[in-house]
Amino acid sequence: MIPRLRWTLALALSLATGCASYTALSQEERGRIESQYARSDRPEFLKLSYYVTPFFGDPAKTLLTPVPPDEVRLLEDPSGKPIAPGDIQTVLPAGTPVVIDKIEFPTSLAVTERILYTPRTQPWVYLRVPGAAKAQPLILVLRPNLKSEPEVRAELARYLTEADPAPLLAKWPKSVQEAVARKHALVDMSSQALEMAWGYPERIQRTFEDVGRKETWRYPGGTRKAELLDDRVVDLTP
Repeated sequence: MIPRLRWTLALALSLATGCASYTALSQEERGRIESQYARSDRPEFLKLSYYVTPFFGDPAKTLLTPVPPDEVRLLEDPSGKPIAPGDIQTVLPAGTPVVIDKIEFPTSLAVTERILYTPRTQPWVYLRVPGAAKAQPLILVLRPNLKSEPEVRAELARYLTEADPAPLLAKWPKSVQEAVARKHALVDMSSQALEMAWGYPERIQRTFEDVGRKETWRYPGGTRKAELLDDRVVDLTP
């Protein structure tokens, strides 16, 4: 039996036993979060630059991801190997204004209605770029096991901000601004610029030496790595 079919049968078996809710938040808590964020008259700004890719097996949506497709860790095959969502379609630079149309928590009903080959058990944030041509919704997938309103707000604040980062970007050299917009990293860019360009590292190793504070940022998959000295990039492994 091929792995994809075996995975399908395993998921179908789990569905047959009834879909559980994967959110600890009450209906009232979810309603308060929805009313706070999902308002078309208040744009947010992307805190990082993002890739736009297909949304796994759902052709009606697109995925917004801060890491390349081969580093996305949202779905796995039966052997535990991560499944890539699809090829990069475009890049949305940090500072792009977006509107939250809906925040959808993984209740039993939501999980049942979602396409099988998607990260069905995690919260989804439906976004759109105001003024852009009508397109498939951009889905930002939040981490699982968010247990409270403060946790949800903190998670959203990692990716979206009410403050336009344009003034900060304008202070950096043109080469750094362009690199951030293309999701490229450059030697001598600041840690904040690196974060905007490459996204949050999976691990940070810190040491303190005579030359200053050294950090090693490692990203999913074990290939990308950045070395920093006192918050400036000194070496890159793309």
